[in-house]
Amino acid sequence: MIINVVNYTKILKKNTVLENINCTFESGHIYGLCGRNGCGKTMLLRAIAGLILPTAGYVSVDNNVIGKDIEFPESIGLIIENMSLLKEYTAYQNLKLLAKIKKIATDEDIENALSAVGLDHKDKRVVRKFSLGMKQKLNIAQAIMEHPNILLLDEPTNALDEDSVKEVRNLLLELKEQGCLIIIASHNKDDIDTLCDEIIEISNGRIKK
Repeated sequence: MIINVVNYTKILKKNTVLENINCTFESGHIYGLCGRNGCGKTMLLRAIAGLILPTAGYVSVDNNVIGKDIEFPESIGLIIENMSLLKEYTAYQNLKLLAKIKKIATDEDIENALSAVGLDHKDKRVVRKFSLGMKQKLNIAQAIMEHPNILLLDEPTNALDEDSVKEVRNLLLELKEQGCLIIIASHNKDDIDTLCDEIIEISNGRIKK
């Protein structure tokens, strides 16, 4: 699988948030997006996910242009800022409800995804009682439960303790070996340096050469 971002520009409310972005992403690799807050990292993830459409240029997935040939990548897992969790439901119930949308993930897939991030599918606590770290683990579990070909992760180790960070990094490296295409936006230099095959630095909506 190949994702091409070609001459991509996005203007929002007269502000250019992405300007003439050109980059290529391939299966079996982990890519890191780095840069200051507001530089355009999350916007680029949104563009690749089909959550925003370009003012100019395009994103294609295996030569299918998002917004023209397809609405969004067919097989994708996402963590992008302000993910919605149902606070009065358990972790398992949250994923079970999400799984009904695409009808891809089985009960076993849900249990395995929770286990992979260190959560117990039998835990009866509702999400409202979760720590920030547990909520982040649940976000990661929802992103991986359908075995997507593409993972777009915004600050995936945010709020995690040291042991959990190691678990998540190992998980992402395993998924890479299985052929997943992973793009991470992170302020955590260790995440970027440890995980990524290629690092793309963004400043003021442009890729730094």
